[in-house]
Amino acid sequence: MAKKTLKEFANIALLADEIVGKIDFAGVFGRKSAVHIEVGSGKGTFLVNQAAAQPDVNFLGIEWANKYYKFIVDRVGRRGLENVRVMRTEAASFIAGNVGDETVDCFHIYFPDPWPKKRHHKRRFISAANVEQFYRCLKPAGIVNIATDHQEYFQWMGETFDGFKEKFEKVDFVKPAGATEDECAGTNFERKYIKENRAIYTTAFRKIPNKS
Repeated sequence: MAKKTLKEFANIALLADEIVGKIDFAGVFGRKSAVHIEVGSGKGTFLVNQAAAQPDVNFLGIEWANKYYKFIVDRVGRRGLENVRVMRTEAASFIAGNVGDETVDCFHIYFPDPWPKKRHHKRRFISAANVEQFYRCLKPAGIVNIATDHQEYFQWMGETFDGFKEKFEKVDFVKPAGATEDECAGTNFERKYIKENRAIYTTAFRKIPNKS
């Protein structure tokens, strides 16, 4: 079988080196609307389904793996989803350096690398430093929606957010549009893990508005 040729769709691909300073979401999407960022988009299943279900929301997918990044751009472009942009970059650095204060409505983080070895825990995306960035970037009452198959990492996530009880409150996980009745997030990774009979853990946190 011939290998599928992936199209580049320049209107979907957002090049990291072209973003100078804080990203202008209204300029990138050509409109002012709610902004959702997915960190680690994989093959783009969440982006495609959620963007189709919420055409009034602007979605930015961040994926470091080049093969997946190209696949997502092609997939989104072929479906004509104008409310999605995809970027290949290191998510933590981009969020810290290029996302403005109170500009994001929701961060979606589904099945991030658990880095299970203790010496690699410092590489985990859910960290105190990144939770600080979520708080800075989220609009008042903005949400961080998370799913993982790794129980120890799930506990780590809860403990990390416990350090920010004055900034975040635990809320119900928001099930994405593409998830079936038996799924939590509906991503390719989750479907793989369900076949392997792995447990899936979900959690979500809402930014507590600053009352000062």
